Amino acid sequence: MSGHDPAEVDRHVRVYIVVFASLMALTLITVAVSYLHLPLPMAIAVALLIASVKGSLVACYFMHLISEKKLIYAVLGLTAVFFLALLALPVVTVHDGFWIH
Repeated sequence: MSGHDPAEVDRHVRVYIVVFASLMALTLITVAVSYLHLPLPMAIAVALLIASVKGSLVACYFMHLISEKKLIYAVLGLTAVFFLALLALPVVTVHDGFWIH
């Protein structure tokens, strides 16, 4: 890390510690929500929301995507579109089968 200002290194370390603490807090929130005995659809929605926030923190800070160029975001968006299309594919094929009978 030669050539870096010690204050800049301290700032980066502080950011990583805050992100780590946030991930730990969200993990504790996930465990606490599991004891609320919510209805299944609401429990799944809350769990996915918390997991999305945690995944975003990891991707943005630990994978350094927060400072990437637009091309990376375009590839990430295209991947998300294909992922959603693959998730929708079984729904489309199931409805096709109903018209055959």
